[in-house]
Amino acid sequence: MNEIVSPCVSICIMSEASGFCEGCWRTRDEIAGWRRMDDDERWDVIDRLRDRREEAGVGRKRRRTRRSNPAS
Repeated sequence: MNEIVSPCVSICIMSEASGFCEGCWRTRDEIAGWRRMDDDERWDVIDRLRDRREEAGVGRKRRRTRRSNPAS
């Protein structure tokens, strides 16, 4: 089974204005809890990160993350 890799990009600066890390766009709680999260929780965080970047006008619009379907 492949592990879902942390979205950390080693630019660890927390924005006081947004409450998000300026590198990976996670909150402190998301960063601290990453190791305890299961795959579904990690995919949910990754989906939220994409939405946060889009709302901030950073990056380009991207399609939803593809999740493996255990039934297929």
